[in-house]
Amino acid sequence: MDLEKAKDILESAKTVEVQYSGFPVWIESLAGDSAEVRYLETGERIRVPVAELVEGGSV
Repeated sequence: MDLEKAKDILESAKTVEVQYSGFPVWIESLAGDSAEVRYLETGERIRVPVAELVEGGSV
């Protein structure tokens, strides 16, 4: 995913499905080319490269 798309998702009022390594995540924040995401299943937060995030669809 590119940084502009990640910003759009973060600022969107809609819930947009995003995955990291095949697992659903929520984008918590963006800093440079990285994003802090939270795994929806476990609540664990990690920092990942924005380029490795994949948009699914609207939930």
